[in-house]
Amino acid sequence: MSNNVSWIFELTLTKGSSDDLKALMPELVESTANESGTLAYEWTLNENQTICHIYERYTDSDSALTHLKTFNEKFAARLMALGNATAFVVYGNPASSLKEALKGFGGTYMTPIGGFAR
Repeated sequence: MSNNVSWIFELTLTKGSSDDLKALMPELVESTANESGTLAYEWTLNENQTICHIYERYTDSDSALTHLKTFNEKFAARLMALGNATAFVVYGNPASSLKEALKGFGGTYMTPIGGFAR
């Protein structure tokens, strides 16, 4: 099994905030694209533009922690002002330090039991 850690974060948007989300998203994408340990960072929006999913995948727990530090310092308050976190599912075997950093998100942890990623 790899050391990769990934998650899906779901944000249910406050009515009328989808345009604000679309304005903020490029800043986060650009910032995250500069993090060498980020393997995937994809945003999706449902048809009604009321639910946003952010899929994130990191080479390891240290890379995820690097991302979280930047996210918390620069973006967390602005993103969370746009809605409510309604799901957070973490995949892989995150280090205890990463679990501690993610504690406030109330995540569900899914431990790998088989399979592969290319």
